[in-house]
Amino acid sequence: MSEASEPATGERAEPENPHAEVVRRLATAMLRTAVWPGVATVVLGAIVATVLVGVPGLVGALIGGVVAFGSSLLTIWLMRFSGGMNPQFVMVIALGGYVGKMLVLLVVMTLLGGIDAIHRESLAFTMLATVMVWAGAEVVAFKRTKIPTIIPSN
Repeated sequence: MSEASEPATGERAEPENPHAEVVRRLATAMLRTAVWPGVATVVLGAIVATVLVGVPGLVGALIGGVVAFGSSLLTIWLMRFSGGMNPQFVMVIALGGYVGKMLVLLVVMTLLGGIDAIHRESLAFTMLATVMVWAGAEVVAFKRTKIPTIIPSN
């Protein structure tokens, strides 16, 4: 083996996990597919909330949309971060990320619920709609990517 293919430490590099590249490709496809429907959902929620409730509705809808967007982007980041790990660790990270996101959403709703300048229902409905649209777009992206669920070894 030539010296150019080995790291400077003299140790051999571990082969790249083929599962990691597949998960990263899937995360990229999900992000590309979900961003614009997510943005459209936040804009639609903001418009409807403004028409029905006024400025507090607009503020609530925008906060709900931003929190939902951040939550959804966290899922993509977790996929990229854990893609090359052992599948058991990936499952732990996925479940931990889900529980963490639900706790953050609960805390946001609880803390912002009593503020008069924010319409709580506008925040909640926009957040829920954005998360649901984003999740639906992720499903569409998964079906379109044609990634095999079992990756044969080389």
